[in-house]
Amino acid sequence: MTQRLSRPPLLNRSLLWGICFVIFIGMAVVKAGIFEQDLVNLGGFYQLLRFLRASWHPEMSPEFLHLTLKATLTTLAYAACGTFLSILLGVVAGVITSQVWWLTVLPHWTLRQPIWLGIRGLLAFPRAIHEMIWGVFFVSIWGLDPLAAIMAIAIPYGAIVAKVFSEILDETPRGALMALLSSGVSPLMAFLYSIIPQAFSNLLSYTLYRFECSIRSATVLGLVGAGGLGYEILLSLQSLRYEQLWTFFYALVLLSAVIDISSVILRRRINLRVVLILVALCCLGFLYVSPDVSKFWSPRTQKLLGEIAQASFPLDFKAVPLSQLWKLSLQTLVMSVLASAGSGLGGIVLSFPAAHNFLLPGGLLNPSPKASRLAGLQGWSILVFTRIILLFCRAIPAPIWALVVMFVMFPGVLPGAIALGLHNIGILGRLMAEMNENLEKPPLEALKAQGTPGALLFLYGIFPMNLPRFLAYIFYRWEVCMRETVIVGLVGAGGLGVLLTEQLSSFDYPSVGMTLVCFVFLTFFVDGVSAAARESITPHKSLK
Repeated sequence: MTQRLSRPPLLNRSLLWGICFVIFIGMAVVKAGIFEQDLVNLGGFYQLLRFLRASWHPEMSPEFLHLTLKATLTTLAYAACGTFLSILLGVVAGVITSQVWWLTVLPHWTLRQPIWLGIRGLLAFPRAIHEMIWGVFFVSIWGLDPLAAIMAIAIPYGAIVAKVFSEILDETPRGALMALLSSGVSPLMAFLYSIIPQAFSNLLSYTLYRFECSIRSATVLGLVGAGGLGYEILLSLQSLRYEQLWTFFYALVLLSAVIDISSVILRRRINLRVVLILVALCCLGFLYVSPDVSKFWSPRTQKLLGEIAQASFPLDFKAVPLSQLWKLSLQTLVMSVLASAGSGLGGIVLSFPAAHNFLLPGGLLNPSPKASRLAGLQGWSILVFTRIILLFCRAIPAPIWALVVMFVMFPGVLPGAIALGLHNIGILGRLMAEMNENLEKPPLEALKAQGTPGALLFLYGIFPMNLPRFLAYIFYRWEVCMRETVIVGLVGAGGLGVLLTEQLSSFDYPSVGMTLVCFVFLTFFVDGVSAAARESITPHKSLK
């Protein structure tokens, strides 16, 4: 007797999450006030036109190019030093926040679980606060010393690395560990000689990715006076010297391109030589910027930290009206939703022409490997042009995009969402293009062999195969957009960042504490919803 196959339910968890997110986007569009207020500043179009014209003739004098090179090296050094310290912090914290460490070294300790949860909870707070906020905090204590920029990268990135590294350790096969423990090796030695070597290559690969992110963070920190390309960009933008601004833009794009290409090459050749190269680069970075580490224990630092702590605690729950916090929190949430939705849609569209296996001769949508030279040139032109767009979008930090967008738009939620969307299109487009290049070929080759037209191959083969992962990446970037709303708010683009700017400028630390607590809880909420949605869409798959 044959068993009848049951029809899958029409409504499943993935579809329900999709419906909820579409409704959420619609509510965000309405809440952003698109249909209720003036958005476009017509008087700013002249400045925007000047800005765009300047891209064709950037400042190229020898003195200015020397300044640009110096600022570029400063940004690179900040990123290298910050990444190095974040890896040191992240490795130590990652080990003690991994379950496999506690199960191996202290398997029968009754306080193991509460201490593990407590440490993970403590690390969640520095991870939730953006590095630009850390930069403002350290600049107020140490001034414009390079130490401020380095530590502003190291602390939040260290917490992020700790989370990722602990997950890598917990997902590492434990067969070798169990064998060593069974043979009488001490738990500590068994852990060090089994789990760590297996996880090392993944950690090094993630370190290279984190270094790419540090370049963008080091640029953003220049906006709070930490130096480097970001600081020079801000000065040129404030003085309306657009020719100089475009020189810095091109330098930043070139630096990002070099780092991206180098990272891809080094990931394929992970070995001891790569480690030595990275360590040497970090040492050169420390020598170049020469941070004053004595500021860590100087009397002035201790005095200022004591004054800030005394002014901030206990938190004053009446420092900011709850109605104002609620309104700005809602604006921040709306901004993150619109930014992630817009960047997700743009990333999907641009990811296909940016992939090597689509429009080039012999690709999925151009199957003839012997296409004419003109067709091949056309495919390569589209590929290179799309990749340049994605590189430019992700190389320019979101606050700079916000300042440019506010040439022609009044400050508010929408300019902030557009700025975040433009920046994250570059990141999502690149990730999705790599995903397209890693598609499973046999099912698609079978469809092509049956004469399936390119349009149907795309709609019924390529797109459905990658859509769940696309959506999962969009939800992950929603978490990132949530954290980055504060930095576009610091330049006046709306949300809690605007309130935080006012509070920091007036040294109103009780109010700063309340705003940060509100922002942290909002970040945790988005992280929880995003994690649940990603688990529903792509269960048992990691997006690290």
